[in-house]
Amino acid sequence: SEIYGDPAVTPQPETYWGNVNPIGERSCYDEGKRAGETFANDMRRTRGADVRIARIFNTYGPWMDPDDGRVVSNFICQALRHEPLTIYGQGEQTRSFCFVDDLVDGLFRLLWHGEPVPFPVNLGNPDERTIASLVAALSELFDRDLPVVYKPLPADDPVRRRPDIARARTLLAWEPAVPLHQGLARTIEWFRERISASPS
Repeated sequence: SEIYGDPAVTPQPETYWGNVNPIGERSCYDEGKRAGETFANDMRRTRGADVRIARIFNTYGPWMDPDDGRVVSNFICQALRHEPLTIYGQGEQTRSFCFVDDLVDGLFRLLWHGEPVPFPVNLGNPDERTIASLVAALSELFDRDLPVVYKPLPADDPVRRRPDIARARTLLAWEPAVPLHQGLARTIEWFRERISASPS
């Protein structure tokens, strides 16, 4: 989904070219994804490679790296350590959280689709949530109010992320099936076995 940068169109369809600052602080991440698609499509056009491009939106679940910097793993690890949850900005930016099982199902459907797929396919959950609402969902699952600390929003951080998955529904008969609360509960239990719950 980094292809779309800080999108001016919501939800983001695969036909949207994106809104990326090519010289911004995080541009190497956005432009790296865009370059990857360019190289893959060049291989399709010039060498006949059977290329499948998945545009993956925020994915979470067991086996995440506790230190990978993703919001779900950050929040869960901070909650288990009884640390304040770090929110960048005011928590009004949105993300669309897809449980890993759903993503893997979509990837396999795309990989094994019987016909060539000469275009990107969004794989993500169209259930758009604010970061503040993610804190509320986690507070409910932890059965306590989770304190937060606010820090400045990084430059060019996307304000909204929500995939248009009409293409995945039509082409792959795919859409996410795991509700956020269920996926978060499973993720918390996985981290609980690996993160000390004692205050730091």
